Amino acid sequence: MATINLTTKINAPINQVFDLNRNIDIHKLSTTKSNETAIDGITTGLINLNETVTWRGKHFGIYQTHKSLISVMEFPNYFVDEMLEGRFKNFKHQHTFTEENGITIMKDEIQYETPFGVFGKLFDKLILRNYLTSFIQERNVFVKNLAERINN
Repeated sequence: MATINLTTKINAPINQVFDLNRNIDIHKLSTTKSNETAIDGITTGLINLNETVTWRGKHFGIYQTHKSLISVMEFPNYFVDEMLEGRFKNFKHQHTFTEENGITIMKDEIQYETPFGVFGKLFDKLILRNYLTSFIQERNVFVKNLAERINN
C-alpha cells in the first residue's frame, strides 16, 4: 500500500475550503489538463455523504474512469472518497481540514494499491507516485488560489 501526504495552507474560512474541495464543478475546472468530467452519479454542485461520482479523464494518454463514494463526511473537518471502480486495486483519499488563526490547513492522505503485482509496484515507483502527487498538488493550488481570491 502506497501513501501520499500533502499539506496546503489557505487564507480562507474552513467552511469555504471544505465546500470547494467537494464541489464537482471546481474539480472539473482544476483538472483541465486531464479533461476530467463527471459522467455519472453527482455530476455538478456539492457531493455529500453516501453519494457517488464517476469521473472520466485522460491519464497517460488514454481515457479512464474512476467511480468514487463519499464514505465519511464530518462537516467542515473531514471527508473520505473511496474508489468503487477504476484502475487501482484500491484507492482512498482522506481530506482533513483544521483552522488556525484564520488559516485553513488542508491535509490530503491518499492511500492506494496498484494492480499487476511487481509490475504495478515498479510502475508506481517510476511514474505513478510522482504523477499522483503532482496531480493533487496542482488541484490544491487551484483551490487555494480560488479560495483566497473569493476571500479578498
